[in-house]
Amino acid sequence: MSVNAVLKQKMHELGFTQDELASQMNTALMKIIGRPGEVSARTVRNLVNGATRRPIGRTCAALEAVFGCPTADLGFDPPRTAAPAEDPVHRRTLLVAATGTAVAAAAPARHSRLGQPDADRFHLEYTNLLRDDSRLGGAREVERKAVDLTARIQASLTSGGASERIQRQMYRLASDVTCLGAFAAIDASAPQRARAHLDRAFTLAGLARDAETMYRVWDHLMLTSSQRENHAEAAAGAEVMKRSSAARRDPLYASLGYMRRANALARLGQPTESLRAMSLAERAFAPAPGKEPSGWISFYSRAEFDALSSYVWTALGEHARAESCLHRTLAAIPAEMIRNRSLYTAHLSLAQARQGEVELACSTGRRAYEMLLPDSGSQRTVNTLARTRQVIEATGTKAPEAVSWIEESRRWT
Repeated sequence: MSVNAVLKQKMHELGFTQDELASQMNTALMKIIGRPGEVSARTVRNLVNGATRRPIGRTCAALEAVFGCPTADLGFDPPRTAAPAEDPVHRRTLLVAATGTAVAAAAPARHSRLGQPDADRFHLEYTNLLRDDSRLGGAREVERKAVDLTARIQASLTSGGASERIQRQMYRLASDVTCLGAFAAIDASAPQRARAHLDRAFTLAGLARDAETMYRVWDHLMLTSSQRENHAEAAAGAEVMKRSSAARRDPLYASLGYMRRANALARLGQPTESLRAMSLAERAFAPAPGKEPSGWISFYSRAEFDALSSYVWTALGEHARAESCLHRTLAAIPAEMIRNRSLYTAHLSLAQARQGEVELACSTGRRAYEMLLPDSGSQRTVNTLARTRQVIEATGTKAPEAVSWIEESRRWT
């Protein structure tokens, strides 16, 4: 007796446990004979471990209906008698069960069942979109592709038949993809458009029943609130983040929640509470020894921590501290993260301008703009450079380099 490796692999691809396959077979029999089947986990165990080498009757019909192929393609011995290959009508013969009941065993549907290879294929598309986003920022093309990918993932789920594990994995991916589209809208300074995406992502995250996926939606909702200058709502959203089950399980999620709240409180004119939240973010940030963050939260590196800290110091009017944080960020951020490098360089230019370092701010601002790729949609970067120009103009400087930069930057913004 040897394990049926083919069946075992097919089950793995579709994400079926033995109990789930038994359930799917019983559902198939309900469609075939009009009442639930009696396939048990033990039946499936015998199929997998090789105790049953040639399934017959209802078991054969259910297997073929679930997997959409003959049992011979599932690693079983072929039937002792087979219908003539040239006459497909014989695939619709009546199988006689042990009870003598006629079973209408229609030819198995040839639809494709959703399995791990499908999930992996969709995830590869998502990974490619993430790469585009890190380079281009809020490009409408990235946003459009995210919407399209989400629609295709959801469409693939409508046929049913996927295991619970695969379903949850796909809903989680659909939510993540939708959040990516929302973040592209945020980077394009289109918070209302981002909100529409996040309403959809919220539903998908709920269907996934995954705390970390739901946390990401709340994080992006908080960013849209901040972008609309509704800092009270942003602070409330950050409170949800730091009290979430994801934050209770992983200090890194708690740290980001505290940091988002510190930023909102600083903009609400509550410096003491803001600094306390940032201190708690620092305390929770230290990763466990030897543990690398996985999934979406991996973006929250030390470089990102310093960048977000700079936003808090800026809101508190501590521009020298903000500049120091940004220098550390730019020294550590990966070169391929072009959008973020450009954005944080623009913020560095703004911090320098607010300290009266006009010529240095102009030079840094020009470098930030030149980093942007031609197809970039990072309106946040452009808006930051526009604020830098306003600060420099307010100084009344007549320095030739500053005057030249002011005129040049008008064409960018």
